[in-house]
This record gives sequence, structure tokens and C-alpha cells, in this order.
Amino acid sequence: MSTHWNVKFLTSAASAGALVADHGREVAFAGRSNAGKSTAINAITARSGLARVSRTPGRTQLINFFEVAPERRLVDLPGYGYAKVPEAVRERWLELMRHYFDRRESLVGLVLIVDSRRGLGAQDVAMLEWVLARGRGALVLLSKADKLNRRDQSQVLRETRSACEGTPVVVQLFSAHDKLGIDEARAVMNGWLA
Repeated sequence: MSTHWNVKFLTSAASAGALVADHGREVAFAGRSNAGKSTAINAITARSGLARVSRTPGRTQLINFFEVAPERRLVDLPGYGYAKVPEAVRERWLELMRHYFDRRESLVGLVLIVDSRRGLGAQDVAMLEWVLARGRGALVLLSKADKLNRRDQSQVLRETRSACEGTPVVVQLFSAHDKLGIDEARAVMNGWLA
């Protein structure tokens, strides 16, 4: 895979029947609402505005597919954990996510965006367990690392790596603002998509 992707939007899916055909390879992005998932996607793809960035958490309510190369995709999953989303919507998201993780054969890796100021939460851990149970790769990006001093960056990195010890999960600091970790994240994803 090239280090420069020619990424284009494919489609959005609100139901299992609307998902892109399950062939090729794809890397999914997930994270709590307001963790910086859309910003990370835009930074990694070097395409501002590819994934919508909003001040209102929980805006991604569909599964969005982006083509990187023929039969190679990035997938933007709905954010989780935002309290103001109606229960019926939350249940629909959960059902769609379950279907996606349980049945998607083309899924080769998960990029989990975690706000470095908050660290891994219970839902983040559950997401990692879900993808690891399927034998897929996982990369945790500790986003917004530019908002922490060096000592706090080192501490959250150490704590997160410790929490993931004994698993194949890769953990790294990330900041779209400071361009920290973008090349490393792209290299991991290129390995998955190759």
C-alpha cells in the first residue's frame, strides 16, 4: 500500500443490509463520542473534511465507508457513550455494531480512538475484547496528546500499554494538531490493508 492514499467516500449504512459487500480488506475506526475519531481519520488520510468533525458529540450515526484502493476500505463506526442519544437509537447502533463485528470477514483491524486525558474506559475495553475475540488487529490511538504535558503523556501511555499487556494491541500517542503518531498509525494500517 502507498503512504499516500487516494481516499474517497463510498456510502453510509444504517442497517446490516446496507453494508458494502463483504470482500477485500477494511480497517474500522471506533471510539467514544468526542474522542477525536473524525479528526484522526482526516489527519491519517491527509484529507480535511473527509470525516465530519463536529462540536456536538455523537454526530456519526451511520457506518461510513471510504475506499483507499480497490477492495481496501476505511470504516467510520458510530461513536459510543454519548448520554444524550435516545435509547432506541443506542440500541439500533449496538445491534448494527454487533452484526458488523460478529460477521464482517473483510475487517482486518480496528483503530480505537481514546482521549488521552481520560484513558481506557469500560466501553473501550469491551470494544477491544470484541475485535480481539475475532482474531483481528487493534491499534489504540491516545488522541489529543498535545493537551497533556510530557509527564502525563508518558503516564497514560504506560498505563494503557499495561492494560493491554499480553495482547497484540499496539498503543501510541496521537495528536492531529501536532502531527504526532500519524505516520506510525498509517504504517500499521498499511500492514493490515496489504
